[in-house]
Parts: sequence; structure tokens; C-alpha cells
Amino acid sequence: MAKRSARKAAAETRHQDSRVGRLPETTRIPAGKGQGGKVRPLFPEPPGWDPLDEPADPEEAQRDRRYVRKVRPYNDHQRALMAAIESHNLILALGPAGTGKTYLAIAKAVEALEAGEVGRILLTRPAIEAGENLGYLPGGLEDKLDPYLRPLYDALNERLGAKRLKGLLADGTIEIAPVAFMRGRTLNNAFVVIDEAQNCTYGQIKMLLTRLGWHTTMVLTGDPDQSDLLPGVSGLADIADRLEPLEDVAVIRLDEGDIVRHPLVASLLTVV
Repeated sequence: MAKRSARKAAAETRHQDSRVGRLPETTRIPAGKGQGGKVRPLFPEPPGWDPLDEPADPEEAQRDRRYVRKVRPYNDHQRALMAAIESHNLILALGPAGTGKTYLAIAKAVEALEAGEVGRILLTRPAIEAGENLGYLPGGLEDKLDPYLRPLYDALNERLGAKRLKGLLADGTIEIAPVAFMRGRTLNNAFVVIDEAQNCTYGQIKMLLTRLGWHTTMVLTGDPDQSDLLPGVSGLADIADRLEPLEDVAVIRLDEGDIVRHPLVASLLTVV
């Protein structure tokens, strides 16, 4: 009986050994330790592999691939804006809310970054409240500025996804800052979007325009009729009128017919 059990155990061992021998080389367990006395991993990963580079969620992976695609304009004025961004270094996009000024500018900025046409993206807007005073905000400087810059984060998040945006912000490839932080800088090899420019004074816009450096595209977006400053303080309309005759500057004017939000928005803007 003992001999029969021993023979049966030996046969099972030989059977298991033969199965192991048929496994691919990449999945075999080494008989001993590898070079240097270290145990080699069963499934070695290629050099530079990072689990965060490949989203585990198929929906997230599909979203990242989708947003690399080019944005298509909805109307002639949006088409003119996109063409102007591709052919000019300085562009002013004026029009009411919902016409896609900021979204198109940020979309073209992401496209330029993906294509290697620029080395970084810089987004800025004035820290002005929309008709109400929020008072003192808790936290550090970043916490205090976050509510003012949140619309820019939202637009970038929609284009890039939260995880990728976080990485680009961390390494400085994308920078979001208020207008007050732009003085004294020269912006080279960058795509600059100045949002809500109607809330900038004449002096502030002049300061921003003179930040333009080599291999840089700068887009100002705003609605002169929606300024939160006192009457006569906003410099956007004046600057646009002065720059429009220049061949090297593109001034694109959008209207209520270009609104891509809910159709009710266009009707509201005609009566309020």
C-alpha cells in the first residue's frame, strides 16, 4: 500500500513538472536566484513603466483619447476665431457669454501643446467678483485665488481629464494665475489665454499685451457689455478699436447668434 501511494505521488509530480515545462519563458519561475542574489520578478515590467500612465477605467482612457481630437466650430464666427488663432500671434475675441470664446481658446491651446508647437500654457484672468464681495477667504494664497480661477480649471479639466491636468499643473507645463502676477514677465514659447478681459483696465491690458514673447500666441477673450468694473473703467473695447486696424492683430467679434448654450440664453441677452 505504501509503495502504491509513493508511485502515485511520483507520477503526479512528473505530470506537474511536464506542465510547468510547457509554460512560456516569461511565466516560468526560475529555479534559483537571479544575478546578484536577487529573486527575479515573475512578471517583469518594462523600464519606465508607471501604472498611472494607463488608466484602469476604460471610460477614462477613451475620454483621454477623445479630447486629443481637434475641436470643430459650430458657426462662421467660431470658424473665423479658430483660423485667426492659427495665423496670428495676437487675437482678441469679443462677444457675449456662451459663444465659446474661452472654450475654443483653451482647446486650441491644448492642441498646440499636444502638437509640440508650444512648451507651456498660461491662463490668466482678473480676480474680480461678479457683482458681489466675497469678503476675506480662508487659507493660503492658492485657496484664496481658487474661486476666481475655477472656470479656467473647469475648461481644462473637460479637455484633459482631472488626473492628467493635475500632472501638467504640478510640473509647470500649465500655469493658471491672476492678472496681478503677470507684471515683469516675458512669455516665450507659450500659449497665453487672458479670460474675462473686460474686467481689466486699459493699463492692465496694455501690461498684458507687452508680455508677448517669441513663439507665443496670446488670446484675449471678453464681453465689453458684461464688465464688473465701474462704467468707463474697462479698457477692452478701447484696446480692441485701437488694435483692429493692425494687420498682425486679429479682432473677432461674436454675437448672440453664435451662442452655443441653451437657446434661451440668446433670447435672454436680447432683453436683459
